Amino acid sequence: MTLAGQFVNLLAALLLLIAFAMLSQRRILTLIHLFAWQGAALALSTFIVAASTGQNHLYFSAALTVALKVILIPWVLHRLIDRLEVRWDVETLINIPTTMLIGIGLAIFAFALATPISQMASTLTRSTLGIALASVLLSFLMMIVRRKAVPQVIGFLAMENGLFFAATSATYGMPLVVELGVALDVLVGTFIFGIFFFHIREQFDSLDIRHMEKLKED
Repeated sequence: MTLAGQFVNLLAALLLLIAFAMLSQRRILTLIHLFAWQGAALALSTFIVAASTGQNHLYFSAALTVALKVILIPWVLHRLIDRLEVRWDVETLINIPTTMLIGIGLAIFAFALATPISQMASTLTRSTLGIALASVLLSFLMMIVRRKAVPQVIGFLAMENGLFFAATSATYGMPLVVELGVALDVLVGTFIFGIFFFHIREQFDSLDIRHMEKLKED
């Protein structure tokens, strides 16, 4: 394996480690920091793939990832939790040890599912496809087990990171137009979710999504 491939594998392992850390994290502020670090690892991995394969559009993807997922979106989330006065998310549907065990099971499933696909691939990053799928599943699990709206949105954004890393692993990224569209959708979605948070807070004085059930009763 080339030196570039080893670096990409190291960053992929870091992405998976951060995904598990986000799954077990109760403090929302730390969760935002972990999301920013995940974006930084994703950007660095994309940059290494671009440099080693000559896929010039990936340079732009790496810069876009830094601008949005390392700087802008974490800043927006910081502002949101400051205005909402939210710091902790202690309520989960399942306790943390059980959640971690489920996460380990999902990671094993992801590696088993990706192994035959990786063997047919010829890309530099083919060995990281299992980690990419595991990151997606772990982020989806985080969305399911959290009761508060803010961590669920962070889980959604982290899942998009995993999908982007999977695209880089399988095909050296998506066409530039698609990447721009996805980036715009993520940014707009973040602002929409922010407005949604304020409406929930004004209506129920809480960000617990269980209160949304009252709307069905009305």
